[in-house]
Amino acid sequence: MLGPVLLAAARSDSIRRIVSAAPVTRPVVDRFVAGERLDASMAAVRSLADRGMEVTLDHLGEDITDPAEALRNRDAYLQLTAALKDLDLGERAEMSVKLSAFGQALPGGHDLALKNVTPVVEAAAEAGTTVTLDMEDHTTVDSTLAILRELRARFPQTGAVVQSYLFRTEDDCHALAGEGSRVRLVKGAYKEPATVAFQDKREVDKAYVRCLKILMAGKGYPMIGSHDPRMVAIGQELARRFGRKPAEFEFQMLYGIRESEQQRLVAEGHRMRVYIPYGTDWYGYFMRRLAERPANLAFFLRSLVTKG
Repeated sequence: MLGPVLLAAARSDSIRRIVSAAPVTRPVVDRFVAGERLDASMAAVRSLADRGMEVTLDHLGEDITDPAEALRNRDAYLQLTAALKDLDLGERAEMSVKLSAFGQALPGGHDLALKNVTPVVEAAAEAGTTVTLDMEDHTTVDSTLAILRELRARFPQTGAVVQSYLFRTEDDCHALAGEGSRVRLVKGAYKEPATVAFQDKREVDKAYVRCLKILMAGKGYPMIGSHDPRMVAIGQELARRFGRKPAEFEFQMLYGIRESEQQRLVAEGHRMRVYIPYGTDWYGYFMRRLAERPANLAFFLRSLVTKG
């Protein structure tokens, strides 16, 4: 299976150098990443908004090694907040943050990440938008959910992400499905041990459906993060079953993936939010996208053959 190999490669500096230097890499990365500069990402936001979609933006910069990098990521998000305010899109354009980019993995990382992310959440609220905390590998879940609780005490619109492949996630969904909560459900894109996560795709899918039922039955706002046609159809059916109106849940997909499906859901009256990553630190994100779907990897390999 190439998936685990690619996920391991996502954290390899030597493979990073090889992939980054390959002439064909940049055009392929451009399919999944909306540029390295903020202005390029804003162009993507405007284009999607004009087509009736909503967005969440991620400034790429995880796995940092010193507190100065955490401050630079904080400042990048503050600049992003100002840019979103100028667009006047409200919560149609929000932000997603990885707490590792704010120092979570450094010594004293929990407190450091909370300290660095708080001004971003404050600025987002002032700009009329909000923040969703992305989930990373299983070792970060408790810290991330604890920071979420701290932030929601002042900013209840702060969102969370949960991953169906983790054994614990059904319990987390029960805890998060309360009034006013915003929860994005995804399958999971990190290499996790069999002691904490399902390894079989069918079991991950079954867990996804169980978690989605919990969120749809709850009082919060479910965000269905999936490109899987079956999960999209199940999401629509569960919304009908639990009497949810189109404004009471949304679908989320990644920038550059299944664009025709994104447009179809909008045409049917659904809320469709596109996850837009941007920035220079694109390597880890890019490798996870290749690992997630054989079609993504095939797209990259075809480029190697035709352009190499």
